[in-house]
Amino acid sequence: MKKQWKRFFLGIIIFVCMFLGIVNENVAAYNSGHLPRLVDEGDLLTDEEERRLIEKLDDISGRQQCDVIIVTTGSLNGKTTTEYADDYFDYNGYGLGNEKDGILLLVSMRERNWAISTHGAAIDAFTDAGQEAMTDQFIPKLSEGDYLDAFNQFAELCDDFLTQAATGEPYDVNNLDSEDSIFAMPGVRIGLAIGSGCLLAFIVVSVMKGTLKSVRSQAAASSYIRPGSLHIIKSYDYFLYRHISKTAKPKDHNSGGSSTHVSSSGSTHGGSSGSF
Repeated sequence: MKKQWKRFFLGIIIFVCMFLGIVNENVAAYNSGHLPRLVDEGDLLTDEEERRLIEKLDDISGRQQCDVIIVTTGSLNGKTTTEYADDYFDYNGYGLGNEKDGILLLVSMRERNWAISTHGAAIDAFTDAGQEAMTDQFIPKLSEGDYLDAFNQFAELCDDFLTQAATGEPYDVNNLDSEDSIFAMPGVRIGLAIGSGCLLAFIVVSVMKGTLKSVRSQAAASSYIRPGSLHIIKSYDYFLYRHISKTAKPKDHNSGGSSTHVSSSGSTHGGSSGSF
């Protein structure tokens, strides 16, 4: 009988401990203030890929004291990508510090659109020119379906940008092409590759041209006409059509900095958007 009572009380103790553990987990989740830094509603990643990416986003966000967030969705619910990204940031408790510093990447699979939303100190850290340079790096991977690589690169670029911004000179039009820039070397390599290819093509064509000893350029077509075989009786000139081509004036990014807008919550955001 005593053993039965002991078992009964032991069961109650275990149940209470489990209940308190669940309550503590819920309280901790509530106190964290927001959803995980990766929300894969579009189901683009495996569970293991999600776990590793969340660890990376948490590490970067903690070290930089700026939330770095990735959200994928299957539907925008009638909103634009910018509106959806801004609202997701504002209404889910994201942002660190008094100014709610953070950057959010949204990927919408139905429309195949993306948007970046910045808030707080992240607005200055991720300038318009800087975001353009970033997206040139990882958006092609989204287009190819390499979602994990694209998200990892986005996270790593955010880490680099925030480190640069901490020096007081965020990546912008004045320093994106500098020798110390993370974008300098890829550009140099591409330029060298194109230049090398053009030089090689020029050498090959020159060699081929040198072998054509019997061919000479002609100033007119008379060499191809049999003497006395062509007689022009009448000739006329007709105006057929006019073609006008127009080229859009390039946007002026020389001023640098970040453009901003106000979200539905009344908060100021920076950002950019596009398709992939």
